[in-house]
Amino acid sequence: MTAIAIAYRNKRLIADEVLPRVPVAKQAFKYRKFDLKDGFTLPDTLVGRTSAPNQVEFGFTEEGGFTEDFALDDPIPNADIENAPEGYNPVAYAAENLAKIIDLGREVRVANKVFDPDAYGTNNKTTLFGTAQWSDYANSNPIRAILDALDTVVMRPNIGIFSRPVWTKLRQHPQIVKAVLANPGDSGVVPLNAVADLLELEAIYIGEAWLNIANKGQNVDIKRTWGNHAAFIYRDSLATASSGMSFGFTAQWGQRVAGKIDDPDLGMRGGQRVRVGESCKEVICAGDLGYFFQNAIPA
Repeated sequence: MTAIAIAYRNKRLIADEVLPRVPVAKQAFKYRKFDLKDGFTLPDTLVGRTSAPNQVEFGFTEEGGFTEDFALDDPIPNADIENAPEGYNPVAYAAENLAKIIDLGREVRVANKVFDPDAYGTNNKTTLFGTAQWSDYANSNPIRAILDALDTVVMRPNIGIFSRPVWTKLRQHPQIVKAVLANPGDSGVVPLNAVADLLELEAIYIGEAWLNIANKGQNVDIKRTWGNHAAFIYRDSLATASSGMSFGFTAQWGQRVAGKIDDPDLGMRGGQRVRVGESCKEVICAGDLGYFFQNAIPA
């Protein structure tokens, strides 16, 4: 069960790329928030022939965090297991599908954090209205808006995050088409890597997940997890909770776990309760290292 739960990964989900997982030794962990001014304040570096050089200290604050447990069970009567058709293992199928839902829950948490305006510095966000929205092909200029924004961040963002609807509009925008395909801009669709090169980004990630937001018992109401926004963040893939500087990360305690628990109360013959879970915490530790465009297109 553990092997199945660990191996399963929905490649259309982007949470692990946006806020990479960082192992922590205990469920309670500490991480460092660095003072950006230390890297940009220039002291007097001139040294006299017999004098000592000036001293500087690099400060940070240590914040505390606690990973949270996220888990689900699927009860399977032994009668279902014994009567399963050949080639179908209900226990393995349950583990895979539980892992899928656990991943979706993490995707929702990451989307809510990365696309939260409060996660960014005061000068590191813009709400777009009307003709400034990137769906207005006649009046908006997303290239200028994005490049100008990226140049205001003290450590220039190296990855972009778009919801699927925003990306669909952006890749057909006449300004983008003209800049990449060198045509009048009235037709064409631009590939992902070409826009990444145009904006000088290491990668662009597209949020495609859907979520049923209806309460139990109500009709299905499926909405996109990543909304109608765009963000650009600085990601250091080698950063840990105690070293390196990155917009955010995910603290993970231990590996994803999975297993079967005997349950004698499932039907007449008892059954197996399949459980999949993980212990993690998504952290935004440097909101000044990102830029957020709220309502990049109309909702």
